[in-house]
Amino acid sequence: MGKTLVLGASVKEYRYSNMAIHNLTAHGEEVVAIGLRKANVAGVEIETGYPEFKEVDTVTLYLNALRQEQYYEYIISLEPKRVIFNPGAENHEFVRILKENDIAYLNACTLVMLSTDQF
Repeated sequence: MGKTLVLGASVKEYRYSNMAIHNLTAHGEEVVAIGLRKANVAGVEIETGYPEFKEVDTVTLYLNALRQEQYYEYIISLEPKRVIFNPGAENHEFVRILKENDIAYLNACTLVMLSTDQF
């Protein structure tokens, strides 16, 4: 089983990315995370920059379209099976790039997907 990358991770408990890390780990998912600052949330080390993660199945985005641009090539290089655009992260330009690289995408909410066993 591969990993889920939470991109836009935050230590702030009211942030959806933080809730996603907690919920993903509670559901037994292996989680890696990238945020603005190094930290630890629910036992997951939040990394900065462009770490060399292996076997990433899913990237779940908590960044707006403008902030995603710097990660396009990085995400493609991870060769995930899918990318989830959480509410507020929708991005038509990146969807086009994902399609060109045969990577599935969803405009969905990771938290809802987990709570309804659709993750």
